[in-house]
Parts: sequence; C-alpha cells; structure tokens
Amino acid sequence: MKTVPEQHWEAIEFKGDVRWELVQRVIESPHLVGSARLRDFLLHVTACAIRGTPEDATEQQIGIQVFQRSPGFNSSEDSIVRSQARLLRLKLAAYFNAEGVSEPLIIEIPKGHYLPAFLPSRRSELAREPPGDDPINENFAVVPLNETKGTPLLERSRGREVERQRGWLTLAGTGLALLLCLSLAMLLPGQRQTSEVRPLKQLWAPFLAGDPPLVIYSNALFVGDAKSGMRYAASDGSDEHSEEFIDHYTGIGELISVQELTKVFDSQHAEFLLKRSALVTWDEARSRNLIFIGSAAENGSLKLLPSTQDFTLTATANAAGIVNHHPLPGEPPVYLRPEHPLTKDYAVVALLPGVQPDNKMFVFSGLTTLGTQAAVEYALDPDTVAELMRRVTIDKKVHNFEALLEVSIRGGVPLRPRLISIRVH
Repeated sequence: MKTVPEQHWEAIEFKGDVRWELVQRVIESPHLVGSARLRDFLLHVTACAIRGTPEDATEQQIGIQVFQRSPGFNSSEDSIVRSQARLLRLKLAAYFNAEGVSEPLIIEIPKGHYLPAFLPSRRSELAREPPGDDPINENFAVVPLNETKGTPLLERSRGREVERQRGWLTLAGTGLALLLCLSLAMLLPGQRQTSEVRPLKQLWAPFLAGDPPLVIYSNALFVGDAKSGMRYAASDGSDEHSEEFIDHYTGIGELISVQELTKVFDSQHAEFLLKRSALVTWDEARSRNLIFIGSAAENGSLKLLPSTQDFTLTATANAAGIVNHHPLPGEPPVYLRPEHPLTKDYAVVALLPGVQPDNKMFVFSGLTTLGTQAAVEYALDPDTVAELMRRVTIDKKVHNFEALLEVSIRGGVPLRPRLISIRVH
C-alpha cells in the first residue's frame, strides 16, 4: 500500500497536468502551507481524481492512507476524515477568494464524498464567451456626430479618421469589458461566501460576542463500574445510597459536537467555557449565555431550567420519543424512534431566553448521542442554517424557537437531519 511520503513521485507522473499544477499552488499558499495533514489530504484525493480511482478516495481509504489509521478502523467513532474535509473546504474557499481569484479553475470537494471537482472559474467562463460578428456594433451605437447638420459619423470623407476612432473605441470597450469580467470574478465568489456565512453568524451572534458562553455537556449518572458493568442510575431514587455512582462519562456525539463548536468559535476568534453538567454552578449559569449539549435526561442542569415547552423528551423502559405538546394539523402527538435496529432518531434545537432577560440559551438535545451530534451539526451547516433562519427571522429579527429534527442513522453515523416541525416564539 502506498503511503503519503511515497507520493512525491507523482510530481513526475502528473507533470504538465493543469489540475496537479493548480493543487501545487494551493498547497504552497498561506492557507495550507502550515498544515501537513490538509496538504496530504488534498494531494491524495487529487491523485485519485486524476487517475480515475474514486475507490481510493473513500472515508475508509483516506483514513488509512492519509491519516495512518489501521485497516478496518471505525469511522463512526473516529471522525478525522469528515472533520478535516470540512476544514479543507474552508481553506479552498479562502484561497479562491483571495490569491486564487484569477485561477482559470477552482477546486470544490462536494459534500457527501471526497473526490475533488475541478470547475471553470467565473473569470474563465466569461473569457471563453464567443464574440459577435461586429463587437463595435454590439457595444456601441453609431450616432450622428452633428445632428443639426445631419453629418454621419462614418462619412466617407473622414473614413480614415473614423476608422482610427473606431479602433480606439474597440480598445476602450474591450478594456472596460475585461475590467468588468475581472470585477465579477473577484466579487461573485465573495458574495457567494458572504451569503453562506451571514445566516450562520446571525444565528450565533449572541454567543460569539461579549463574555464567553458556558457550554454544558451531558454526563449521565451511572451505577456500577466499567469492569463489572454499568447501568443508568434509577430515576426513582432507589440508587440514592449507592457508593458506586459514576458521573464522568459522556457520549461520542457530545464529544464531536464540542469539537465542531470549537472550530466555529476559533474561526470567529471567540471563546467559550466548557463544563460537564454535574459541575455547573448557578453563579456561572446566571450571568452567561448558555449552550446545552445532550439529552435532558442526562443533563441535570438543563432539568433545573425552564426549557422547551413545545417539544420534550419522553422515555419508558421500552421506548423513547419526543412529545409534541401542541400538534399542528397532520402532526402526531409523539415522535417515537425505533429501538432495534437504531435507524432513526429525533432531536430538538431550541433558542430560548437565558436565566437573565438579556441572555440567551441554546439547547441541542437528541434522544441518543447521535441525535445530539446531528442537532449541533444542523445549526453549524450554512445550508441548513439558511433554511432555519428563513423560518425564524421576522422583521429582520431572529426570534426564539423550538425546532424538531428527524435524523437518519446508517452504520452508527448520523446523516443530514431533516427539519420536520418548528415553533417560533
């Protein structure tokens, strides 16, 4: 199996290929020059695209060949490829909006797979548009030079002078057209990126400014130990006097959620404080914006605060679901997830008032740890946030809301969640 250091020979194999040469410029740019892992990632998937071997650009193969994971590693528990792919997409967008704005091709890694696409840039598309038969007549109207005397501009006695003027007009028109093309090429990508970023920043604005918010992740209370076996502590208090309480475990979904939040806050030069639920004090919670990550059943702090009113978790010994307290026409009163196999989950994303009137509270609560992860990813994805913001923005103001998501699960991995109901307060 070929390892990353052995890929240097590809410089010879792909010599003269414009796609490979473009990638060389990208990886030497300030956006990637300091990140060896992202450089190797881009080089590997580019080689797969040029050779026509998409089977080597799967999450499993990238994990093995780029990030030195063992064959057969569990990608549902190790999200290194997905997280690095998101970061690489951001770096590519930054390059083509700055130094690479005049590149004839752009590189995109479509969501859902990792094989890059090499697409003509807006500038090259404009440059390839075929000219008309008479560029001057297409861009300029021939008008009388002296309307009072009716002397035409193309008068034969001044033919040579007029041809000279036409040459200057052609040069000026071409120069203006090129300037316009360059302006569009520079402006349009920036506008596209701005349109994606604006809803995301608008939604998260209360948490990115001012004092760092407090991020509170769930850590359920267990009885037993890892060797003899653990179980949830009984909710009826029958385990109250147990000497084997364990409160320092949390789910993989909460872990990935915190990782995703960290990247977003870092990109905005903002910070947050992180605490597990059992260690939060009221003094901290009272004076800050709050972000809750995890099921209300496992997040003791969330139980103590007024939280969601329209969608709440319910659980019995045999089933778990979301209660829909005010069903709209056609909506069920309860959304139950299947237990075995777990192919679907439900989650709530809610923006609510904080403890103090001027503060805010963000709640991300799935029935399982996978649902929680999907809820956070939903609120951090520019596409799904744009959908959400259209529903909760009224008169240019973001209102508090409770949103219910349905999450498909395949192979222990939450897929793109779907918004199925929302209440705006």
